[in-house]
Amino acid sequence: MSANVDLNDRPDYDRVLQTIADYVLDYQVESVEALDTARNCLMDTLGCGLLALRFPECTKHLGPLVEGTVVPHGARVPGTAYRLDPVKAAWDIGCTVRWLDYNDTWLAAEWAHPSDNLGGILAVADHLSQKRVANGESPLTMRTVLEAMVMAHEIQGVLALENAFNRVGLDHVVLVKVASTAVCAKLMGANRAQLLSALSHAFVDGQALRTYRHAPNAGSRKSWAAGDASSRGVRLADIAMRGEMGVPGVLTASQWGFYDVSFSHTNKDLALKPVDQHTLRLPQAFGTYVMENVLFKISFPAEFHAQTACEAAVTLHPQVRNRLHEVDRIVITTNESAIRIISKVGPLANAADRDHCLQYMTAVPLIFGNLVAEHYEDAFHAAHPSIDRLREKMEVVEEPRFSREYLEADKRSIANGLQVFFKDGTHTAQVVVEYPIGHRRRRGEGIPLLEAKFRENLATRFVHQRCDEIFALCKDQARLEGTAVQRFVDLFVM
Repeated sequence: MSANVDLNDRPDYDRVLQTIADYVLDYQVESVEALDTARNCLMDTLGCGLLALRFPECTKHLGPLVEGTVVPHGARVPGTAYRLDPVKAAWDIGCTVRWLDYNDTWLAAEWAHPSDNLGGILAVADHLSQKRVANGESPLTMRTVLEAMVMAHEIQGVLALENAFNRVGLDHVVLVKVASTAVCAKLMGANRAQLLSALSHAFVDGQALRTYRHAPNAGSRKSWAAGDASSRGVRLADIAMRGEMGVPGVLTASQWGFYDVSFSHTNKDLALKPVDQHTLRLPQAFGTYVMENVLFKISFPAEFHAQTACEAAVTLHPQVRNRLHEVDRIVITTNESAIRIISKVGPLANAADRDHCLQYMTAVPLIFGNLVAEHYEDAFHAAHPSIDRLREKMEVVEEPRFSREYLEADKRSIANGLQVFFKDGTHTAQVVVEYPIGHRRRRGEGIPLLEAKFRENLATRFVHQRCDEIFALCKDQARLEGTAVQRFVDLFVM
């Protein structure tokens, strides 16, 4: 046979796709901790979306693509009056959830925000539940939504453990698309063939580049990219449900597959297990691990690698606030990932640039004792030149232990140390925060604060009585799980 002729033996679906499909179709979520954490995650995620509605740069993106469009059984966007098709509703919900960089996080070889998948999950579940009621059938319940969240978290998080898409310049939202595709196809009633088809198309898609998260191109696309990815997952699931054939060898096809085109040079410089560098690693079976260990952003709307630096800065604020003119230098001790992602010098062009700058996110709480979303806005930055003056005095240093324990499965710390040196030779103590308050190791002190954050975010959109009604329902695990999806979403409609 000529070497120039392609062998046209159609392969079976790639093993990674089969593993994901079998998990979604067969796994039973029974972990009490995972479901309880999913409930807290639901509250926090929706609250982040409500808070984002205060920002015109976010809300300008919302609503139907064609003004005046009426969608039967349209999915609702919490905090608004919009009723949209599930694809656009997923985009809008995901956009609001991610806009302020305040929802949950997962850190490993790849970084991710698994609750980004709620855009697709809630849009599909709300639409299907309304449709079922209209047809005289039983609605979906919020237990189904929580289970879908657990699975989406698990798919995204396990794929992130030892697969560094960032090393080849791909954005982590590829994982949002894959996870949303899988769980939304299941919600739609996909069989195994349909689910595999949908997943294959998620990888066939060209993937988003990380350039919009990094200097010198950081910008607001990073605030809607995950909504776009979750929305795409809904669309791909719908395409597969219509009978579209899949692409079985999408990952492994020589020359044309995902590995050869997009992933062939990844992970080369990671200190991970010496396995094939050319394939997606699944270091553990899918279960409920990711939801149980997910990281909540409780205190600060900031990229997660900076959370402990912000906490250390708040601690040092009383010692520094009246001596800003005396500061000689500031040393931030951190991990390799933080340096690679968010350490930057020079002018910061916009809010998205600032909330991905470790130095900026440290300087603000050193000066003001807190960090809130408004602190990233152009007007605030322009009014306070002291922020950039402090940034100029900062040194960012890697601590090898922080980098090592960041990747260790039994620790997964996100440590930062902070110390301020003054011109007269005095200095503060070094304040080291190993684990942010949203870490599983600090759940006891974190959840009450997360609940308070949710109540504050509810109050930005609803009257007191509605806030109390929503909060009471979300606090009651059994009642929430038994609530029909469309009735739950009713509470969030303006």
